[in-house]
Amino acid sequence: MQRKFYIKTMGCQMNEYDSDFLAQSLISEGYKRTDTPDQADLVLVNTCAVRAKPEQKTFSFLGRMSALKKKKPDMVLGVVGCLAQMKGNNILKQFHLLDFAIGPRDLNRIMEVLQKIENNQRRIAAVSLDSFRSGSVSCPGYFAHKITGFISIMEGCNNFCSYCIVPYVRGREISKPVDDILGEAHSLISQGVKEITLLGQNVNSYNWKQGNRRWRFPDLLKRLGGVEGLVRLRFTTSHPKDVSLDLIQSFKDIPTLCSHIHLPFQAGSNQILKSMKRRYTREDYMKLVENLRNVNPGIAITSDVMVGFPGETDNDFKETIDLIRHIRFDSLYSFKYSDRTGTAAEKMGNKVVESVKTSRLTILQDLQEQITREKNRKLEGQVFVVLIEGESRKGGQKTGKTDTNKIVNFQCDKSSAGELVMIRIRQAFINSFRGEIEDLA
Repeated sequence: MQRKFYIKTMGCQMNEYDSDFLAQSLISEGYKRTDTPDQADLVLVNTCAVRAKPEQKTFSFLGRMSALKKKKPDMVLGVVGCLAQMKGNNILKQFHLLDFAIGPRDLNRIMEVLQKIENNQRRIAAVSLDSFRSGSVSCPGYFAHKITGFISIMEGCNNFCSYCIVPYVRGREISKPVDDILGEAHSLISQGVKEITLLGQNVNSYNWKQGNRRWRFPDLLKRLGGVEGLVRLRFTTSHPKDVSLDLIQSFKDIPTLCSHIHLPFQAGSNQILKSMKRRYTREDYMKLVENLRNVNPGIAITSDVMVGFPGETDNDFKETIDLIRHIRFDSLYSFKYSDRTGTAAEKMGNKVVESVKTSRLTILQDLQEQITREKNRKLEGQVFVVLIEGESRKGGQKTGKTDTNKIVNFQCDKSSAGELVMIRIRQAFINSFRGEIEDLA
């Protein structure tokens, strides 16, 4: 009987990419995907360790799956990803019915681990940071019904921001060979993917030497931007200290590169930025945004910001609010600081109390919601090119994105997923737009 698997994915787009890698690996070995863990012979949870909340969600899910395994003792249960890397052995001790833990750089060992479990070797922790998963799994047709796809171009981070666990769970920076990236791009496009997002903890640090040629990130963008059949190219995430003039110029020179950049600033206070070890100032950041908008006036800029970092004063927080008012981001991902075991910030004194963090986050989010609404309303009546991604959850409508990453829902009977259409924005909401079709793009 064909074995079935279920994957629960938490966290970032890199985890989505890793889950696709695992799914293709399993399908290539004869497994079949199922939409519910109740029907699965193998259940995997792909975890995030960046903040406390996704860690809590993982433990809650593992608790439910452990209860399921008591009813289905032959079911194999595994935890993978960043939390597995950080706490793999401890999680195995905490959840006695958990069979294995695999870190991000050992995911290519999934079949080896499953084979050991079949041979009654359980309680396996594969959490080495020495390996690097290059190449890709050949699973024809896996992306056949998808319009967008991801390619990981590098792994790890060398920045060691004082609050961040990523360098400890993803390891040091290693770039993927250019030929591997191009091979994945051609594979995705051949299956119908029109838009590719390049992934990395800091894509700006991409660095690959091939013969006498050295490839930096802008070089890679230029090469991928010319691949036949690719309609749109995106990337995430960028570290402000590594945004070069060549990268900024790419938003003008590469037609397929979308007019959107996610550029985390984290705090608007130079004192806090220094304590975070971000290695740029608020002035540096604002200059980057000015340069980006000079090169591409319509570019959408989104960002990450945290409140309540150790030592953050009322004045530090006011500087963060001032920067948000000055930049006027299209949207922000905002959150409260939480200690991550092993980081420098965990050991810092002068922690901000939870009630103050909650109050500051509310003030910040209220301001950004006001800015987003104002910016979105200014787009009403304008016409944008939208890449149709499929059916909208609203029912009876299509959904897609502008190249500035705005979600648009609209009625359309003639066009299908993967096509470009001209859409006039009729109504703006906080997270999406309602539009009407004008014509094929």
